Amino acid sequence: MQIHRKNKGINFHKDPAFEKEIDPKQRAWIEVKGKALETNVRHLRSKLGKNCQFMAVVKADGYGHDARVVSEYAIKGGASQLGVATLKEGIRLRSAGLKKPILILGNLYTKEDLTISFENDLMPTISSLRECLICNNIGKYFGSKFSLHLKVDTGMSRLGFEASKFVQQFKKIKSFENISLEGIYSHLSSADEINSFDPKSTTQLQRKKFQELLKEINIDRNKNIKIHLANSAGMLLDKDFHFHMVRVGLSMYGYSPLSKINNNISLKPALFLKAKVAFIRIIDKGVSVSYGGKFVSRRKTKLAVLSIGYADGVPRNLSGKINVIYNNKFYPQVGSITMDQMMVDITDSDEIKVGSTIVLLGSDGDKTVSPIDWARESNTIPWEILCSFKNRLPKVQVD
Repeated sequence: MQIHRKNKGINFHKDPAFEKEIDPKQRAWIEVKGKALETNVRHLRSKLGKNCQFMAVVKADGYGHDARVVSEYAIKGGASQLGVATLKEGIRLRSAGLKKPILILGNLYTKEDLTISFENDLMPTISSLRECLICNNIGKYFGSKFSLHLKVDTGMSRLGFEASKFVQQFKKIKSFENISLEGIYSHLSSADEINSFDPKSTTQLQRKKFQELLKEINIDRNKNIKIHLANSAGMLLDKDFHFHMVRVGLSMYGYSPLSKINNNISLKPALFLKAKVAFIRIIDKGVSVSYGGKFVSRRKTKLAVLSIGYADGVPRNLSGKINVIYNNKFYPQVGSITMDQMMVDITDSDEIKVGSTIVLLGSDGDKTVSPIDWARESNTIPWEILCSFKNRLPKVQVD
């Protein structure tokens, strides 16, 4: 027998209950502190010479912070250029109304993509004569000059002209009439390593090779071409790496890549990861918790279930290795971190209730959990931690 349900006339699209926007802090979210970003950029910028520009690297959605917000506050702090990884990232910033020069750090190699880059006033990174020729033809077609940066490989073995061939190829590039060469740069592969001060280190040898190439092409004669080599680590390492511009990512977000070296720098983390307590339960001694039963209670235990998991970007291999913070106190995460939830031992708290806000990354009082801590425990780097947060985590801008 087929059962037909009567339509009671509820229009879900017009029902006020469905029109309300879901509170971004309903479950788990990222708080982005704009003033911290601005302060970090201003502080870092103060360490540069007056003729050295600051490029804010806002790729990967601003290292998970929201590229538009980061860009706006970085510009307030003194950034004069922006760096992205992809064409789409650049277009999004242009669509958001940002007017500063934007360099695409990734490789564009088709005529179609390079044309779109030109039409959106984005500067591509060029690593071969082939792409230079395409850009020149695009500029000629539009009756204008195509602004771009050349990249040379000095030891990263990734993008860039081969160092041994660059001088000869540069002579040809200078003859292209519809190219506006805005910059020449390279990228350091190991600047965050503790031996980077050693004259024989990879970092110092890369700088030396880069300077030799620049000398061979007499680039100093054209001051409109910006020379840049330093990432965050290179910028903090030594002024010899600064040239005309630095490209700063991690440090702008509040973390020093040279944490093992006392570089006398004060940075403020701009990202706080928070989650609500969705449920509280009490278990007896000897009860297993979460998948695989890898944690077994040694006493009567009160558990808080947080509405956040590895689908949000919290690495599963951090299970049982991290602490969270509530009201200036640490509480251990226990059991396997699941796709959407994790458990925290709150036996020692009478304050935490359903709906309480827990800090996973950031500070509360004098207690702090950093992406550097997570990276250490999961055998990775803080860059990966920050870039792993998924788009189902709302981003809330705060001062």
